[in-house]
Amino acid sequence: MADLLRKPTGRRGKVHDITPANAGWRYVGFGLYHLRAGDTAAEATDDREVILVMVEGKAQITGAGQDWGILGDRMNVFEKTAPHCLYLPNGTEWRAVAETDCVIAVCSAPGAGGHKARRIGPEGITLTERGKGVNTRYINNIAMEAEDYADSLLVTEVFTPNGHWSSYPSHRHDEDDFPRITYLEETYYHRLNPADGFGIQRVYTDDGQLDETMAVSDGDVVTVPKGHHPCGAPYGFEMYYLNVMAGPLRKWRFVAAPEVEWIMERDG
Repeated sequence: MADLLRKPTGRRGKVHDITPANAGWRYVGFGLYHLRAGDTAAEATDDREVILVMVEGKAQITGAGQDWGILGDRMNVFEKTAPHCLYLPNGTEWRAVAETDCVIAVCSAPGAGGHKARRIGPEGITLTERGKGVNTRYINNIAMEAEDYADSLLVTEVFTPNGHWSSYPSHRHDEDDFPRITYLEETYYHRLNPADGFGIQRVYTDDGQLDETMAVSDGDVVTVPKGHHPCGAPYGFEMYYLNVMAGPLRKWRFVAAPEVEWIMERDG
């Protein structure tokens, strides 16, 4: 199995390039560009659909034969405002010219031509509280199941306060058995505030054949091919992550880890 923890490969240009081939799976792709003002990035979607997420900064973007203008107004992700995003179907191209220093996430999955190019957010994206106690976190849903924006992609942002847990109680979505559970591969793009901090993410299966606990730094990506995948933010450091999920069915159904089922039932 490929290494689950991916470090950025540099500080400028395309610093993450996770593909089904190098992740050892079938569906999810994740790329990340760090651009300085005036830099450009451009790609063809080929047989994949894409959601561009303006994590930070502003860029002039064209795609699918349209000029989408300048997208982005969140200069620091921890402002927690709604992101500017763009959906592009398979068989199209896009180009971004950075107006300011910016961070652009490229979330991808197999496309079927079922949806047209469209802007997503900031309108219609509302920061929503989820969980209880030190399991409280805050969600910006970009394109989850309720938003019929994509053929395969599920994309969301999560802000976890310092000292809190997230993607918890531990759960998995690694079987194709709808409606009980769906098979969804997943990536986590992590950011920390302050940036010199760290977070923790564990990825483990019930049988113990996969059990990895990782210290994640600002800018790291964790790939989750299967199993449970909780993460935590130490006291003094808040955590952001951008989730990308995809599988054979665009539904998010999960099963709790046996040891925490009672917490999910109690807090549900």
